Amino acid sequence: MAKIFQVSARAGMTRVVEPLARGLLRAGVTPNAVTVTGTVGVLVGALGFGARGHLVAGALIVTVFALTDLLDGTMARMSGGSTRFGAFLDSSMDRIADSAVFGAVAYWLATQGEHAGVAAALLCLAAGSVVSYVKARAEGLGMTANVGIAERTERLLIVGVGGLLTGLGVDPALQIALWLLAAVSIFTVGQRMTHVYRQARQVPTPGGNG
Repeated sequence: MAKIFQVSARAGMTRVVEPLARGLLRAGVTPNAVTVTGTVGVLVGALGFGARGHLVAGALIVTVFALTDLLDGTMARMSGGSTRFGAFLDSSMDRIADSAVFGAVAYWLATQGEHAGVAAALLCLAAGSVVSYVKARAEGLGMTANVGIAERTERLLIVGVGGLLTGLGVDPALQIALWLLAAVSIFTVGQRMTHVYRQARQVPTPGGNG
């Protein structure tokens, strides 16, 4: 099934990002530095603004810095490919940033007495972590799980749009976005587990006929 953030859109973003990536590499900036900077920016947007109710500023800052995922990946490719530590760092920073975003959203909703929204935010955080874990575990077992309608970029865009609209006065937008995101995240977990299950069935068991 096609991802929400279509391949054509990703390709268009890449064409915009590539000149910036080349410039940063020429200036001696490393992909790992961009990864850490992006995470710090997300933390500032989520905890410094979103958690305090400044949803428009928080959503815009988080979105801008979340797009460094494309930038550091492009830089790594241009410089000869990601290192093992670079891949580890990127994945770890993603988990930190995601926790900050959904933790901040849950905190702000709690201050507003929106208990259903808090539940949705926590469900999004848990389901998003499982989405990432299933992929990492599958790859650790020699399989792949690069499927699903809601990968990390899609998840951040959905919550970002919801936060932005709520900040602009469309009160239910954030909660609607969170429940939508929870649903598609859980569906994505199912997609990935099914994908891995099908691959596992094709692997011959020891002593079998192959």
